[in-house]
Order: sequence, then C-alpha cells, then structure tokens
Amino acid sequence: MAAGWRERRGVQAPDGTEEGDRGPSYPSHRMPEGPELHLASRFVNEACRGLVFGGCVEKSPVSRNPEVPFESSAYCISSSARGKELRLTLSPLPGAQPPREPLALVFRFGMSGSFQLAPSEALPAHAHLRFYTAPPSPRLALCFVDIRRFGHWDLGGKWQPGRGPCVLLEYEQFRENVLRNLADKVFDKPICEALLDQRFFNGIGNYLRAEILYRLRIPPFEKARKVLEALQQRRPDSATFSVVLCQADSQVLHLLLLQNPELTLSQKIRAKLQNPDLLELCHLVPKEVVQLGGKGYGPENGEEDFAAFRAWLQCYGMPGMSSLQDRHGRTIWFQGDPGPLVPKGGKSRKKKPKGAQQGPKHRSEDPLLPSTAPSRTHRAQRGLPEQTTARQPEGTSLSQDSEVPLVPKKGKRRGRPTTSGHRRPQKIKADTPSLENGGT
Repeated sequence: MAAGWRERRGVQAPDGTEEGDRGPSYPSHRMPEGPELHLASRFVNEACRGLVFGGCVEKSPVSRNPEVPFESSAYCISSSARGKELRLTLSPLPGAQPPREPLALVFRFGMSGSFQLAPSEALPAHAHLRFYTAPPSPRLALCFVDIRRFGHWDLGGKWQPGRGPCVLLEYEQFRENVLRNLADKVFDKPICEALLDQRFFNGIGNYLRAEILYRLRIPPFEKARKVLEALQQRRPDSATFSVVLCQADSQVLHLLLLQNPELTLSQKIRAKLQNPDLLELCHLVPKEVVQLGGKGYGPENGEEDFAAFRAWLQCYGMPGMSSLQDRHGRTIWFQGDPGPLVPKGGKSRKKKPKGAQQGPKHRSEDPLLPSTAPSRTHRAQRGLPEQTTARQPEGTSLSQDSEVPLVPKKGKRRGRPTTSGHRRPQKIKADTPSLENGGT
C-alpha cells in the first residue's frame, strides 16, 4: 500500500503562542489526533454558518504549501473530518462571479494546526491560509494557523490514499480492516507502535494509544498480532453491539433481541460497556474526547477546556505512570509490565507525583503538557543548564504518526566550521518516511 508516500514539511518554528493568537477559535495543539480534527471541523461549521466569503484565498509567503487558485464574489465554507484529516469545501453561491465549480482542500494539522476566526485587521500570528468574508459588513478571516508549520493542505479534496477507515465514523469498516490484515508485518511490532499505523488506526495518536492500552491493562510492548488475534474468535456480534451503543438503531436493537432472547437489551448493553475490547476502545475513547466538547487537546487557548481534558486523562503523563520510548522515539505511557518487545536498552521512567523533586532526566521524559518544561527564567533560578536546542517531538510517518520529525542522529557536520568552541543550534528540516514508517 502507498509505501512511497511522502509528506513535505516546513521548517520548525518556535513553540508557543503570541499576542496575535486570540479570538474565538479551535486552538492549536501539541499533536492533534482524531478527536481534535473532528472538533476543528465542528468549529468551522459552526463559526462559518451564515457567513458569506468573497475574493481570493490568501496564503502567507513563508508557507511551502500550494497556492489555492480560488476566487469568487460570494461563497460559503463547510467542513468534514475523517481520521486525522479535515476537508474544507468552498462552494460559490448562485450568481457569484466568476462562475466556477466548488473547490475542496484536505488539511493535515501536523503538530500545531488549527482554525481561527478573527477580524481581518487583527489576524493571528502564523495564519498561513486565510479566507475573507465579503464586504460590506466588518470583514472576518477564517485562518489556518500553524505555529510549527508541519501542517499541510492538498487541493482536490481527496482523502490521503493509504489511510484506513476512520476510528470514529467508520467503526465497522475499521474493525474489519484490522482483523482482515493481521498478516501484515506491522502486527509483528509492539501493539503501542502498531496503534500509530494510520493504514489501520486512522485517528489514533500518542495520548489515545496510552489511554486505550491502560484501560485494558495491555503491556504496550506486547506483540500486536498476539493481542489482536484473539478478537477474530471473540464475540462475533461485537460490531453489531457497537452500532447499538453508538447509534441505537431500532432495527439493530430488534435484531439483537431476536438473536439473544435469553438476555434483555439492557443486559447486553451493560455487558458491552463493561467489557469493550481493544478495537471497540479505539472507537469509544476518541468519542469520549469529542464529547468533552470545548477546545479539546491543547492548553494554549482556554484553560477551562484543557482542565476538562486533563481531568479525563487516566494514564498519559499522569503521576505514578511509567514511560518508555518506542523504536521511533515516541514516548509511551503505561503502568506495570511494559511487555517482552521493549527496545534494547530501553529504560522505564516513572513520573513522580506533583510537587516531588524531579531531576532533569525525569523531566525530559514527560509529555509536552502545561508547566512541564521550565522556562529560561526558572531554569536560571533553579540552576538548570540552558537549553540550546528546542525539545524535539517524537515519532514519524503513516504508520508512526508522521506529523512529527525524528531527532537527527549525530554524524559528520556539513557546512562552514565555527571558529569558537561552541556549536550553534542547528535548524532542523524534517521529512517524512513512507506509510510503513509512520504518519498522521
């Protein structure tokens, strides 16, 4: 499958928001996963309802993404999401000039993508694509904001080839796709790595995999095929039960009652809720995040919404949990035995409760959540060494969440040698390997 796929990336930008990042928005995130894309789509549809856009689509000069050749005197914007992608559709209104067909774009958010609606005279920083409302009313701009510039958009509106069914919206197809392809070599890997393969788990990312495995007490470095093979023989009507839980379709309810007359429907649903399997949790856990509403995963805007998300987390970055890096450099959080396929030399670290003394080693393994990385001032006060390079994100590709670049290995330095004894921080230009090596 699409083994040669590669995604172009921009140069990494400094982390953090600026004064321009304000206004009603779906916020930027460390690493948007399936629920965040669905919340972003919901935001776009709600924010743009009733608005008429007009003119050209404007791209920032620093973005390496393609120009959007669209111009119309009056058009509307709608959105939909699938897994870790969002489709934006620009639809000209009747009588709009020049006459033209609708245009669709598909976005992948990278590490920090988001949409914001802002006054045209107060655009947010890092707004790399802008759609302006038509005059005469006060002009607004729907902006694709991407601080780190790992996000990407494609013209044409087609979902990226090679991605599997969405874990949120296409559960039955998703389950069938996984169980039908257990011979694929990705299932020779640890389950924590297989869960990031977007060919099979489209929408699952780093925090979701930790929460799913933790709820089932599955060691993250257990072989994926061993974990999933048991589901081929287990509860043949499980997909039907999930439809009941998620859609409450009256015809399906009737069918279940006919198939299992000895159990009441409430008993079946209760049993299902109490004992979901791994593939069911790949659907139900992201759905919980969507149901939190608000702004989802990301502390940059909306502390109240992020507090709700933090309260929901059970494992990811939580005190008392252990962490290890997988083979692709991404941190997996877990509790108990990590499993037999731990990378050679991997050393488990445990997050101490809040307030406990932590050394720099332990802090470096924490996920990028609020207040975990001390500022330059705090470092000076606490006698910690200055950081000369930004902390690199973890992971890459369709099978390993390719919105994130790997930290480059040390090797021969190219270019003009420096005259002093100190090396300057190097800018990192990341590229993405094929689907089999990871992606989002």
